[in-house]
Amino acid sequence: MNSFSRLVGAALLSLPWLASAADRPNLLLLVADDLGYADVGFNGGKVIATPNLDRLAATGVTLTDFRACPMCSPTRAGLMTGRWPLRFGMMRAVVPPWSRYGIPADENTLPELLAAAGYAPRGIAGKWHLGHARREFLPLANGFTRFYGHYNGAIDYFTHERDGETDWHDDNRTVREAGYSTDMIGAEAVRFVRAAPLNAPWLLYVPFNAPHGPFQAKEEDLRKYPQLDGDRRAYAAMVDSMDQAIGRILTAVESRPDSANTLVLFCSDNGGIPRVGSSNAPYRGAKLTVYEGGTRVCAAMRWPAGGVSGGRRFDGRIGYIDVVPTVLAAAGAPVPKNLDGVNFLPALRGATVLPERPWFSYLHQNEDAHASVHLGKWKLVAHGDFFPEQPAVKPELELYDLAA
Repeated sequence: MNSFSRLVGAALLSLPWLASAADRPNLLLLVADDLGYADVGFNGGKVIATPNLDRLAATGVTLTDFRACPMCSPTRAGLMTGRWPLRFGMMRAVVPPWSRYGIPADENTLPELLAAAGYAPRGIAGKWHLGHARREFLPLANGFTRFYGHYNGAIDYFTHERDGETDWHDDNRTVREAGYSTDMIGAEAVRFVRAAPLNAPWLLYVPFNAPHGPFQAKEEDLRKYPQLDGDRRAYAAMVDSMDQAIGRILTAVESRPDSANTLVLFCSDNGGIPRVGSSNAPYRGAKLTVYEGGTRVCAAMRWPAGGVSGGRRFDGRIGYIDVVPTVLAAAGAPVPKNLDGVNFLPALRGATVLPERPWFSYLHQNEDAHASVHLGKWKLVAHGDFFPEQPAVKPELELYDLAA
């Protein structure tokens, strides 16, 4: 925890308005990896069975215009900080194995801020992908009290290896354990929920590696999709398996007497990959593009005690950088002034409207950069080398009227 978080913690002790432990919601953040907008039933998907996610949306609120980055690590960086990842050097691409950088120590993460607000158990089960070269980049050095999962993306679902090395960890210990990673992440999340105390609020962040490649599924799930073949069949089975794991986590939450005061947020980290069977319909583009199909992701939220329920649809443009300020507001915790996101709870409850603001997306994983900015109904897309004042080749600019 950095100096800012310690100062906040000391200040909170003297604040009479801080909600009591019984009032502060438990926080469950569920993130899918490369899940398409229309791969879930609540967004019109017909191919893959997602009954548990559909039930979450039916009892909560579907977020129809939730935004993410076009790829993994930048989205996770913004989810953990509430700030545009371009502010701290994590906006261009994923953090690959053996890289020497990670989330900067001076960034205040969500678990650090919640620690100061009285959230004692703060767990992560799943894929970190925010740096692993030094301990200061790891989850337990960034506010979490419990970590179970893997540091990199694209691990083998059965051996848990990446580039010939085991990437599976119990807190800071590398471990070799048998099992399918989606099931193991779900089981750890269930254990965390069941062990969490009833008299103190908790945070659990569950970033699944599913359904990101490699496309590997269990036989019992593959048998459900005989009409598909190859990667498409495996992809469908992987999404199905993730939905089953989410169902077990939600069942554990719903078995607790404080279930109604548990805020559950689900989203994908970017759009899906159509060539393997994912669908971002009705939107153009996919993962690794700044078009709608790459950055507009499936999402739903439920918090019955906080007025977020009933199966409604919310069409406001919100996204990954808004999670930290929204969750802090729900927890009755102070919101740092340097955040880029906004608390969308008042708008979600119908008490106000969202402020009009530009919304940025960015990708520079290969030679050319790609960026977009929304404002109102307009979306400007740029491709190429658009940083120099006099680029060798003029960038390609595209302006869209999204209302049309």
